[in-house]
Amino acid sequence: MKTSAPGRTCSIATVLLSLLAVLHTSTPQKNDIDIYSLTVDSRVSSRFAHTVVTSRVVNKANVVQEATFQVELPKRAFITNFSMIIDGVTYPGNIKEKAAAQEQYSTAVARGESAGLIKATGRKMEQFQVSVNVAPSAKVTFELVYEELLKRHLEVYELLLKIQPQQLVKHLQMDIHIFEPQGISFLETESTFMTNELADALTISRNKTKAHIRFKPTLSQQKSPGQEDTVLNGNFIIRYDVNRTLSGGSIQIENGYFVHYFAPEGLPTIPKNVIFVIDKSGSMLGRKIQQTREALIKILDDLSPRDQFNLISFSGDATQWKPLLVPASAEDVNQARRYVAGIQAQGGTNINDAMLMAVQLLSNANRQELLPAGSVSLIILLTDGDPTVGETNPARIQKNVQEAIAGQYSLFCLGFGFDVSYAFLEKLALDNGGLARRIYEDSDSALQLQDFYQEVANPLLTAVTFEYPSNAVEEVSQDNFRLLFKGSEIVVAGKLQDQSPDVLSAKVRGHLHMQNITFQTEIRVAEKEEEFQSPKYIFHSFMERLWAYLTIQQLLEKMILASDAEKQALETRALNLSLQYSFVTPLTSMVVTKPEGEERSEVAEKPVETENKHKHFHLGLPLSRFHTMGDRRSRLTGSSYADSFLTERSGYRGPTGPSGKAPGNPGRIGPQGPVHSPSHRLTYHGVRDLLLPDMLLAPSTPDEVDLRIKARVSAIPSDTMTQRHQERKHSGSSEDTSQPAKTDSPPAPIQAPPVILTLPGQSVNHLCVDIKHSQGPMNLLSDPDQGVEVTGQYETEKAQFSWIEVTFKNPQLQVRASPEHVVVTRNRRNSAYKWKETLFSVTPGLNMTMDKAGLLLLSSPDKVTIGLLPWDGPGEGLRLLLRDTDRFSSHVGGTLGQFYQGVLWGPPAAADDSRRTLSVQGRDYSATRLLKLDYQEGSPGTEISCWSVEL
Repeated sequence: MKTSAPGRTCSIATVLLSLLAVLHTSTPQKNDIDIYSLTVDSRVSSRFAHTVVTSRVVNKANVVQEATFQVELPKRAFITNFSMIIDGVTYPGNIKEKAAAQEQYSTAVARGESAGLIKATGRKMEQFQVSVNVAPSAKVTFELVYEELLKRHLEVYELLLKIQPQQLVKHLQMDIHIFEPQGISFLETESTFMTNELADALTISRNKTKAHIRFKPTLSQQKSPGQEDTVLNGNFIIRYDVNRTLSGGSIQIENGYFVHYFAPEGLPTIPKNVIFVIDKSGSMLGRKIQQTREALIKILDDLSPRDQFNLISFSGDATQWKPLLVPASAEDVNQARRYVAGIQAQGGTNINDAMLMAVQLLSNANRQELLPAGSVSLIILLTDGDPTVGETNPARIQKNVQEAIAGQYSLFCLGFGFDVSYAFLEKLALDNGGLARRIYEDSDSALQLQDFYQEVANPLLTAVTFEYPSNAVEEVSQDNFRLLFKGSEIVVAGKLQDQSPDVLSAKVRGHLHMQNITFQTEIRVAEKEEEFQSPKYIFHSFMERLWAYLTIQQLLEKMILASDAEKQALETRALNLSLQYSFVTPLTSMVVTKPEGEERSEVAEKPVETENKHKHFHLGLPLSRFHTMGDRRSRLTGSSYADSFLTERSGYRGPTGPSGKAPGNPGRIGPQGPVHSPSHRLTYHGVRDLLLPDMLLAPSTPDEVDLRIKARVSAIPSDTMTQRHQERKHSGSSEDTSQPAKTDSPPAPIQAPPVILTLPGQSVNHLCVDIKHSQGPMNLLSDPDQGVEVTGQYETEKAQFSWIEVTFKNPQLQVRASPEHVVVTRNRRNSAYKWKETLFSVTPGLNMTMDKAGLLLLSSPDKVTIGLLPWDGPGEGLRLLLRDTDRFSSHVGGTLGQFYQGVLWGPPAAADDSRRTLSVQGRDYSATRLLKLDYQEGSPGTEISCWSVEL
């Protein structure tokens, strides 16, 4: 469910919760391991989130059972503590330097056990998991603590929780407390599992600076209708933003530390010069290049008329679209759209030449003074593989590009899929003042590309520096930044000196389009410290941990760019801070101690993005199945099976064909991913236990595989078929032959019309509309008083809508439905939802719900309800439906809206009472009464007699 204050949109900080206790025993009993309490307590103090997940379980069986505790947390989060309490004895997790934990780790690996307790499990998550044997009737308490600084992304902070207990829980409760001294300007919640019954379990309270979100469902609310299973399986999202002004930002102080948040409102956007460098090698063939074209066309439409741009596509060679950068005029953008639409994938991958060509374009324009004064120059590289043509040494390519750019331009690298070295792209981007991002192969890849562009589309300031009095602060985190983009935020933290002044002043300097600007801020230290002393639910002394967290993250990033001599000093400082503040980082490990008689310890190590290549599959199945017989057990784990398989095979990259090309990869030259080993057997325990290696699944996203088995049965009307045998008349012939048997064709099934309109207050309740003539997008309806517009593209050959788009003015929001999915756009950010996956979202001015039949309803008090449906009955395709149509204003219009402007019905025709005429705004339409299928309540639909008109 989603509640909100007036409009903003989203940033990402992900928190996912899932605890599994799935068992097989010699006599299977459901819920032998009973989760009787599961709580999440998250306290967000000035963007810093401190989250505690606690689970309490009991073994109800008369034999030893194994319980598994599993939590998914954001990749940017650091685990700070874990403990198990078994029979009153606490078994803690101890955080140590990696080298100190290596002996336990090596020993566990040598025993063939899965020693790593943390693994990457998706785009933004890591999975922490630990298992322990539980004696009959014994209880165990698991507790995990982690922390993260929420990052502002496209004007919003986001906290995402995934609820998946897989059983009914007597006491299930989530509490999220938010305290923001700047004031909360926007707050909303959204859920993919919420029902009308569960909505009553959600309470939200807020004032100017505080918010409390509680979700506490009863057992009856958790149950699936007519079953004993839980409905709690999906995402729960909290989004918010804070009040801002055109100022030097907000400085907050707590317990001797300060944090400075800087994201001024009201600044004009700086014009940009952008070059898109697009990989069109053979490995991009198919959906990748199609999605890239789709995203680029949308991105070109979003260019500002003040921008300049060019395109470079490359495979074995690099080709530039125009010899010079061109202005983003309507004519040039249309030409670029046509060029992009014709990009085809083939050949190898020459990243070096393509990048040097892009730099040369900008440098030539700069020498010729063709770049507008004060503008920002960006290069955006999209590639799906490692270099295979020309210069192929990654280090030399990085050196060549860095020397060519020479600090003048910013480079952003997008890695499409998992065949590309993310470490190579990350260093290439960081060397040149940008960042790298992985684009996951999925149905929403085009949206991922568009969202990334929106992050960098609106530069506000360049060369941003923060200055503080040298006698007031010390140990300040990074204080200079190349760029500030609209919708983001710069964060600087540090320590106050013991004898610091009572007033802390700060200056923030930067460059606007045509001038320099300086922001000055002064605060009274004592007054600011009081803000964090009173709230009971705030995690105190958080700002020191925030400073340590931010400093460690920045040190780890600097290590990527540092020389060997510099790297050692950076690593030592980051390690010492990690140990001092008990953070599990890439430099530390957490040793989890277990009771005697089990593996005595396991090691939790934080994965890094560069290790994700071809690793860490998360199957869309129960995490594990256990066989228990007394104290003996055998174990088969979905994720660990894939991990062990891939780990074993990670050194083998598969066979290559002639010229080094791998089979099945027409354009990429060089090694490929793992291949199937016939020595691995598949174990089958029914559909839910099927575990397959990756090459059999052919996953679109290697670390997020979803297995689904679908069976679709189409019902064909069975009509009695009559055979009529006719005898030939004898015409003087003694031959008597029979006519071949003739079979009557079954009647065509009744079709659902493209649109059914409800007409309240008229003599005809329903009007069926058949669209026979359509060219280009149609304005289906618009009502300025209601603040809504509906457009669509109808394909007459297929007799269905290819898309329908609903645009609201308040809140400013757009919903675009296609046969594949629904995309909701708020403030430049896109959210994709698959059909028939439940959604329950509420914001001021708009409710958005989708049920398992796929019916998406957009409703609001005193406004017309608009519905969208992926109809799969006869005449399948997208369908539009309207409810509460008596709320349309007198200004409603459009192809469909016109029928709500006083329709006049003529009497039935004298010769045929199934025909009559209706007049709308002086135009006559012929209407025929026909039998149609009403789709408005979902499949299979009901037959109705409906007056139909053709448009």
